[in-house]
Amino acid sequence: MSKLISLTIDGQPVEVPEGSTVLAAAQKLGIVIPTLCFLAGVKENHPSCMACVVRVNGEARLVPSCSTKVTAGMSVASETVEVKAARKAAMELLFSDHLGDCISVCQRVCPARMQIPAVIRLVAAGQMREAIALVKENVVFPGVLGRICRAPCQQGCRRSKYDGAVAIQLIEREVANQDSAAQEPYVPTCQPATGKRIAIIGAGATGLSAAFFLLKSGHACVVFDDHAEPGGQMRHGFSEAELPRAVLDAEIALIQRMGLEFRPGTRLGHDVRLAELREQFDAVVLAVGSMQKTDPAALGVETTTRTIRIEAANFQTSVRGVFAGGSAIRSNYDPARSVGDGRILAECVEAFFAGKPMQVVRQPFTSTIPKLTTEEYQQLAQGANATLSVRELITEAETAAGRCCHCDCRSANHCKLHHYGELYGADPKAFAGEHRRRFEFIRQPGGVIFEPGKCISCGICVELANQAQEPLGLTFVGRGFDVRIGVPLNQPLAEGLQRVGEQCVKHCPTSALTFAEDARNAVKG
Repeated sequence: MSKLISLTIDGQPVEVPEGSTVLAAAQKLGIVIPTLCFLAGVKENHPSCMACVVRVNGEARLVPSCSTKVTAGMSVASETVEVKAARKAAMELLFSDHLGDCISVCQRVCPARMQIPAVIRLVAAGQMREAIALVKENVVFPGVLGRICRAPCQQGCRRSKYDGAVAIQLIEREVANQDSAAQEPYVPTCQPATGKRIAIIGAGATGLSAAFFLLKSGHACVVFDDHAEPGGQMRHGFSEAELPRAVLDAEIALIQRMGLEFRPGTRLGHDVRLAELREQFDAVVLAVGSMQKTDPAALGVETTTRTIRIEAANFQTSVRGVFAGGSAIRSNYDPARSVGDGRILAECVEAFFAGKPMQVVRQPFTSTIPKLTTEEYQQLAQGANATLSVRELITEAETAAGRCCHCDCRSANHCKLHHYGELYGADPKAFAGEHRRRFEFIRQPGGVIFEPGKCISCGICVELANQAQEPLGLTFVGRGFDVRIGVPLNQPLAEGLQRVGEQCVKHCPTSALTFAEDARNAVKG
């Protein structure tokens, strides 16, 4: 029986067998230390990423926990300011040579937060019903936005710089059209009733969007508006040709089917006052539209000359439990941003109910691919039309969807570099230089895709291939900063991964190795 060694980690005592690593001791205590180049039973004791550093016995230098052996009486600190800063720096150094978009540009710039790449892949695969469900669970008014949105997603589309943007707005509109034409249009699911009631002032894009997401969470919503019909600027600011009323009415009717109560002809400050609503409801949302059409004194909250004053972190006004968004906090009207504000407002109300601090995330964490050369773009464009090649095109939307280059990471939700980079607040551009490696996109038989620009040369796939006794396997090619993973004798990747391709994909810490997209995994978390 192995001798047990006693030590402490962050003040917690633990005993582990002699010869164990600090990482193993931490795992026994349930302490999470980030690792990228370590895989138990496969690659151990050869640190390269330096993401797992800790401080031992108060010494100035930090050591990798995955290879440092425990000693009797050892005192380990894994959560100090210095340790966290070192881990952050390690992530930033890895990102400095990381060539990949965690989140596609089209997704990042969508104010309504539609899951654009996932929807596109479902449409391209002919899975329109699944695409409808994904859209309508996450975006209110897809039919409306499919007609009047300013389409910043298409302006951000990487293809726009080369041969024209993917027609994302057309795809969204077609998804909504097919749903409205169905015998049973999709109705989003709602959680069980919570007993909470929210008053929403304003039945425009922001107010109705907030109601949509709050109803989904099981809260009761009453929307007040001084007009006879809901819709706000969507109803009164666009012509019939721009936005058919039947489209708007159908999408509002869906929210009413979810339980929305609408009270027309009610103006805040005249027919009802904020103090009354605060007594009758658990929270209040002000989505009153442009302040040019509103009497600021009637609102009952602090305002500037043009907007309602809010806390940027949580959209809360000067009155506790009262939130505001949309054109009431901005000087101009943007349909998609107003819809997006409604979702943010719902999240802020949820946080308020839960007693948790809310921090509105302006930009999601992501690394980005710099501008590509024409030759590099041609590599990226290999991902387009792959799904459509095996079947007949049916709709214009499917044709448009087939042009998507799949800029987003195929496995961002499972990328350890992304996860820990976000956790430690890393800046992916902290060490960005003028020179970068060349973008490559290597598609292999069997569905494995290798993106060398994402590889950190951790060596896990090399060890897996060695253990499986692959005939050729993988190896390190080059020296120093130029070292890369490759197959001996310049053979294709498929020749080196005949037995453990799936295992290599599973354990790749940066999603440099992935499987080509198919219908089963088109939707990510």
